[in-house]
Order: sequence, then structure tokens, then C-alpha cells
Amino acid sequence: MNVLLDDLGPAVLPAFWVTIKLTFFSAIGSMILGSILTAMRVSPVALMRGIAVSYINTVRNTPLTLIVLFCSFGLYQNLGMSLASRESSTFLADNNFRLAVLGFVLYTSAFVAESLRSGINTVHFGQAEAARSLGLTFPQIFGSIIFPQALRAAIIPLGNTLIALTKNTTIASVIGVAEASLLMKATIENHANLLFLVFGVFALGFIILTLPMGLIMGKLSTKLAVRK
Repeated sequence: MNVLLDDLGPAVLPAFWVTIKLTFFSAIGSMILGSILTAMRVSPVALMRGIAVSYINTVRNTPLTLIVLFCSFGLYQNLGMSLASRESSTFLADNNFRLAVLGFVLYTSAFVAESLRSGINTVHFGQAEAARSLGLTFPQIFGSIIFPQALRAAIIPLGNTLIALTKNTTIASVIGVAEASLLMKATIENHANLLFLVFGVFALGFIILTLPMGLIMGKLSTKLAVRK
């Protein structure tokens, strides 16, 4: 037990810090790309709608592991695309981290787009018609009228997507990102006799990360709900 604490103690907080950073940067990127996909999905231009629908349906039905591996092996190893300076002493770690974030953004943005589209469905169609009759363009209608209300209505689905993203960061270990699940695997290899204790420690860590998210999103949903 003491040996486990000596091995795990100094490493567990940095590992979960990497998990938090993966979640944070991936969430920002996913929200930006997901919003763009949502705008394309409801655009009056058929080509843009087709591209958004094809992307969302394809990505949602593709395992996240394949997308992360594609970013690592396909974009980096085969195509030579790097997201960090090759002169840096931490090039490999930085590049793997950013490739993992890219994979999470590409994947999670499809779910963000669907969450926002569910919010758009709560906005009365007459508002868009009234704005169009006043001569507003689609970007003006979407950005000023539709999207703000859709965002408020989609707080709970977006919160669920954020929680799922936090748990999905464990996939980053397949390309060597030193987040919590990679540390858990290494710890289990060295302390197989304490398997359940190790699982418990890391399960508790993820509960500490995700439980407040659900509570905060619930309060935000109540506070920002569109009054009918």
C-alpha cells in the first residue's frame, strides 16, 4: 500500500491536469466547429446543408479511437503534419497532445452540432420569418436571433456532451498522451494485486471532475431557460 502511494502520489495530479487540459481545449474547439456545423445545417444553401449532414452522420457513427488514431498515424506519421515545433525538447509529447485535441474536436463537434440543433427546434419558426420580412440576412438571423436562444435551450445536452468528452479523453492514451488512464494502466501493471484500489482512485478522480459539471449545467439551464 505504501509503495502504491509512493508511485501514484506524485503522478496522479499531473495526470488529471492533462485530462483537464484535454477537456478544456477540446471543448472550446468543439463548440466553435459545432456552431459552424449547426449554421451550415440550417443554412438555406443546399450544398452547405449536405456537407454538414454528411460530416455529422459520418463522424457520429465512427469510433473515437479510429479518429484519434487517424490524427496520429494518418496526419502525422503518413502525411507529416505536426502541430508542435520539431526543435522543442518536448516535441513528441506536445504533438501527441495537440493531435489528441484535434481528434476530440473533430469527433465531439458533431455531437455539439446535434445538441445545438435540438435547441434550434425550440425556437419558434415565426421569429425567423419575421426577421426575414424585415430584410435581415441569414447570418444576421442566425447570429442575433436563432443561435442565442438555441444555446440557452441546449445547455443540458451540451453539458452531457462535455461530461462525455471528459470521459472520452481516456482514448488519448492510445497515442501516448500522459493523461489519467495511461497512468492507471501503468499503475495496474506495477501493482496488479491492488487492482480494485487503483480503479477506485481513478474512478473517484473522474467523478470529482464530472459531477460538478452536471450540477453547474443544471443550474445554468434553470437560470438561462427561455421563458415561454
